[in-house]
Amino acid sequence: MSLSETSLVDTKDAPKSAAASRPATVFVDGGSGTTGLGINERLKLQNDVVVKTIADDKRKDPAAKKALMEEVDLVILCLPDDAAKETVALIDSMGDAGPKVLDASTAYRVAPDWAYGFPELAPDQAGKIKAAKKVSNPGCYPTGGIALLRPIVDAGLLPPDYPISVNAVSGYSGGGKSMIASFEDGSAPSFELYGLGFEHKHLPELQLYSNLTRRPIFIPSVGNYRQGMLVSIPLQLDALPGKPSGADLQATLAKRYAGSRHVSAMPLQNEASKGGRLEPEALNETNMLELYVFASDKYHQAVLVARLDNLGKGASGAAVQNMRLMLGMADV
Repeated sequence: MSLSETSLVDTKDAPKSAAASRPATVFVDGGSGTTGLGINERLKLQNDVVVKTIADDKRKDPAAKKALMEEVDLVILCLPDDAAKETVALIDSMGDAGPKVLDASTAYRVAPDWAYGFPELAPDQAGKIKAAKKVSNPGCYPTGGIALLRPIVDAGLLPPDYPISVNAVSGYSGGGKSMIASFEDGSAPSFELYGLGFEHKHLPELQLYSNLTRRPIFIPSVGNYRQGMLVSIPLQLDALPGKPSGADLQATLAKRYAGSRHVSAMPLQNEASKGGRLEPEALNETNMLELYVFASDKYHQAVLVARLDNLGKGASGAAVQNMRLMLGMADV
């Protein structure tokens, strides 16, 4: 069996991992895709992880993959849904000898026996991820939408059955190899809406983890730039129970994410604020998420906006954050 190993640490001075007094070991299954490449690039910057790899001609060999997975603490799946399910079944067949698994596909994001990998979702969510053997990495769009909606639903400012519309724009890197190729060869349009069939794969997790009982309308779009994302949610404030102000919404977000390393509730943007514009690329190459409330007291309206890198906090950055939690390692 042809296996190879890439060590990212000096083992002589390596810290103890959650598994034993040695560096943590990880296998990224599907490391040639956009998310997998991003994860591997981030892991190269860390000094306390050993990444094990499998030869190209063995990638689809179940016996070779199983033998490798017996040697690692955690497997990160960057595969299509069906392939992810096959690998999870293989891990399940290993019983207690199987590694922890972090899945970046949509296969298990609403599965009740998997922890949802958004550590900032609730005060106890990071602890659930740390204790879990199976964690689903969130989708990029839901990360922004849930971060905005969940705190104000939990606070009672937004009823769970309120009719919500979520609009979003992403760079083309979120669309996979074919979309990337079409934009980079000039054959794609400059901008387009999609998901207009109301069946976007991110809708189930967006609704579930926002604590919404009514299915939201979600309209994503893609622009002719590589990466960066804005997720926006318009609200008629005088139609909400209690008629909250923009300041109430911002204070609720600020309270939820106070002390968070990766999520920031930005100052309220109202008539007195200068600006009124927001571009999507400012957080590229980071694992940061910024949350804004743009509000008008005059018109009793607000727009909630999340800004993130669809390849960072929306994918690879979140995966590394979750990996470190699952392995009992310090956040970076």
